[in-house]
Amino acid sequence: MNTQSPSFTEYGIPIRNLWHMLLYAWNEVPLDDLRSWGLRETSVESAPSLDSLLASVLMRLMQQRLRIGLGHDYVDEAGALRGIRGRIDFAETIKQHALERGQLICGFQAYRANSMKNRIIRSTLARLLKTGQFGSEPQQVRELLQRLRHLVRDLDGIDFVELTPDLIRRQLYARSGHDHDYRLMLSICELIVQRQMPGDSEGRAILRVPLIDRELLVLYKVYERFVANFYRFHLRGWEVSAQKRLEWHAAEANERLPLMIPDIVLQEKSSGRMIVLDTKYTAHSLVENQWGKATFDSSHLYQLYAYLKSQEHVSESHRTAIGILLYPAVRSRFSDTVRLQDQAIRLESVDLAAPWQEIERHLLELITPSPS
Repeated sequence: MNTQSPSFTEYGIPIRNLWHMLLYAWNEVPLDDLRSWGLRETSVESAPSLDSLLASVLMRLMQQRLRIGLGHDYVDEAGALRGIRGRIDFAETIKQHALERGQLICGFQAYRANSMKNRIIRSTLARLLKTGQFGSEPQQVRELLQRLRHLVRDLDGIDFVELTPDLIRRQLYARSGHDHDYRLMLSICELIVQRQMPGDSEGRAILRVPLIDRELLVLYKVYERFVANFYRFHLRGWEVSAQKRLEWHAAEANERLPLMIPDIVLQEKSSGRMIVLDTKYTAHSLVENQWGKATFDSSHLYQLYAYLKSQEHVSESHRTAIGILLYPAVRSRFSDTVRLQDQAIRLESVDLAAPWQEIERHLLELITPSPS
C-alpha cells in the first residue's frame, strides 16, 4: 500500500488510521492490541471502507474465539423436567398436564454458548451481509461476503436477536476484564448498529433524522473521544477533562441558558496553563461568506470564545487560557491564530491520512511544542 495514500474517505475527510482512532476512543492501547490479536497494521489501514474495516476485524476476532472456544454465559431456559430445577412454573405445568407424565415445567438458568453477547455478534455479521458497504472492487467485495457467510454458518446454534445500541451497551457494561476480546467485538457491533440506525443518544428511533447525519454524528463522537483519550493517555503532568460542564456565572439563574460543555479542557499541573479544545469533525473548516470569500466558521469561533470569556474571572489560569479548534485536514494542513481582546484562539488541523507516528507527534506538539 502507498504509505502516502489514505485507505478511504468518509464525508470528504481522508482517513488512513481510523482503527487507531477507534481503539483510543474505546480506551484500548492501539499497537499492542493489533499484535496480540494477530492483526497487522497494514491490513487494517488498507480497508477500502469503514464497513470493510469493521467487518474484517470483527471476523478475525470471532474466528479466533471459535478456535479457543466461544464464551459462555448463563441464559434463561424453560422445559419439562422430572425433578425440580430453578423455579417451577405451576401455570404451565397444569396447562401442559406435565404432572400426568411425572414432570414439572421449570424456568432455570443454563451455562450456554447461546448467550446474548454471541447473539449480538452473529446478528451483526448477518446485518453486514445485507447492508455493508465494502468498497468498489468487485472481487474484494465477493471474497469478504463469502467469508461473512461462512462465519455466520459456523455460528449455527447461536440465535439471532433484534439489534439496538441500548442492548449492546448493556452487554458492554456487564463485561468483565476476563473477556477483553468480547468487549472489543461488542464495541465494533455498537458502532455498526449506531451508523445504520437513526436514533437519539439512547438508541431510540428518530425517523426524521437523515441516516447520513446520524452516521456523521457517530464518527464525530469517535473523533472527539479519540482526541480526549489520546491526550489522557500520553500527556504526563496534565489534567485532561472531557465533556466538563462550564458555569455561566450569570447574575441571576436562568434555566433557558444553553449548556456550555467544551469537548476537552487540559491543564498543566505544574504551571496551571490551561487549554480549552473543541474538536470539529467536518471537511468544511472554511465557509463562504456573503461576498464569496472563504472564512473561518463564525459559529465555531463564537462558541469557543464564549467558553473562554465566561470563565476568565475564575482564576488567572482561566483568564489566560488558550482555545483550540481542531479540524481534520482535507487537502492540506493549516495552523492559524486569532486574538480576540485577551483571548487567543488557535485553528489547527490534523492529517488523519498521515502515518500514525506523524499524527501522534503532531497532536502532542499542539499542546507541548518542541523547543526550537
